[in-house]
Amino acid sequence: MDRPSFLQDFQQKVLEMLRASPAADVERNLKALMSQTFNRLELVTREEFEVQVDLLRALRARVDALEVRLAAAEANGEAAATSGADADDAPSSARPSDS
Repeated sequence: MDRPSFLQDFQQKVLEMLRASPAADVERNLKALMSQTFNRLELVTREEFEVQVDLLRALRARVDALEVRLAAAEANGEAAATSGADADDAPSSARPSDS
């Protein structure tokens, strides 16, 4: 028997033996167990993860822009409050009481 045909015969017999053995059932059960475990862990696909990362980046940019606008508005508000401070600086005893 020549060497290549012996190896092919051997490989074929091993494959037939594996098909006939409980190895196929073990593989099927293992895949089912892994699938259940992954579902319980609530894993996400890479695509879903990337979508969430992009969304988070966009939200971070919006928050940063709003913080800049808020800081500018506060700076303008302080300047306006300082120029109109004459009315606000009056002592509380000089203001009419609510009672």
